[in-house]
Order: sequence, then structure tokens, then C-alpha cells
Amino acid sequence: MILRLCEQLAIPLREQNGLLLAGGYAPAYPEEPLTGPRLAAVNAAIERILTAHDPFPALVIDRMWDLVTANAAASRLLTATNPGLLEPPVNVIRFSLHPDGLAPRIRNLGEWRSHLLGRRERDVRATGDPALSALLDEARGYGDVEQEPPPPDDASLVVPLRLAAGETELSLVSTTTVFGTPREVTVSELAIEAFYPADEPTRRLLEAASKGEPAAAASLPGT
Repeated sequence: MILRLCEQLAIPLREQNGLLLAGGYAPAYPEEPLTGPRLAAVNAAIERILTAHDPFPALVIDRMWDLVTANAAASRLLTATNPGLLEPPVNVIRFSLHPDGLAPRIRNLGEWRSHLLGRRERDVRATGDPALSALLDEARGYGDVEQEPPPPDDASLVVPLRLAAGETELSLVSTTTVFGTPREVTVSELAIEAFYPADEPTRRLLEAASKGEPAAAASLPGT
């Protein structure tokens, strides 16, 4: 009955285990280390996805939005004036919105901040996790950022990430991929964030940087 209710309410697997324990039952879903042999097929799938997505950025995050792994294109964007933000585990929310992280390079920071915090609020409502709630409060504490209106010629139907890149900018749209039928806690909490160029200049710049062309590489935020 507990599992049936959890399924109808779309309760995450970790929280389902917690409810089972509270009801006097054993957890229904195992939790394996990501580096363990039982998750080898999962790791292989992730590696294939990240490699195939180059030269465009892609990264894997866990339930706390801590960085699990990233492809070469995403790694080139990871830079911060505060080196502590890049000490493992790198938290993507903190790194993206902290004034010493990526935030100064995000040209539509108010819009992107609202997008990220909105997703975090949904996570907190779904799980009730105090650690997730604390992270949300921390990110809000970086200060309010006014939402800038989109450029007059912006016809985007999704919220782009607009990153300063030298004298130009990268305009990226993102997709989120999760494993469709998880029966294990760690796998259920992984998400692959893949970014695609929203315009032709961004595509050309990322492709040139992946080939090691100095002018393109020098304009990226992480180089």
C-alpha cells in the first residue's frame, strides 16, 4: 500500500525508502555507489552520451546538484574568481549563481537565476530534504537580481543561458535527461544537463574551441 501511494504521488525513491522504514518495512530500493560494479552499465551510458555531445557542453548532476562528471566542452566553461567554488564536490547551483562564480559572465542572470531557483524549489517540495532547502536559502542569499528584458530580436521559446565570451556571447539552450526506469536510488537521482547552441555564432565558436583554435579557445569563459 505504501509503495502504491508513493507511485501515485510520484515520490522519489529515496523518500519512498524513508516512508517504508517509518512504517516498519525494509527499504524497497537499493543504493549503490556510482563507481560500483553494479552501475557499470549506467556509467558506460553516461560516458557515451557526454562524449557524443561534444563539442557542446554536457554535465551530470546528482540530487544536490553536485557535479558528478562533465565532458570537455563543459569543463572549459568552469572558472571562478574564488577557487573554493571549484573544489569537489562542485555544486552547480552555487557555482552558477555565486558572485565569485559564473554569475558575472551570465548576461541574463536574473532570468537564469529565476529558472534555476524555480527548479530547486520544485525539488524541495518533492523531497522535503533539509539539505536541499538550505542550498536554496543560500542561493537566495546571494541577493536579488533584476530580471532583464530579453533583447528586442530575441525570439527564443525557451530560457537561454547567455554567457559573455570575449567580445561576443554564447547563447545556449538546455535539455535534461534522466534514466527512464530507475529501480535504484543513485540512478534515480542523476540528471544529464546537455546544452545546445541557440544560434549559429555559438555553434561555430564551440566547434572551433574543440579543435583547439586559439582565438576561439581564448574567448571562452573558462580559458
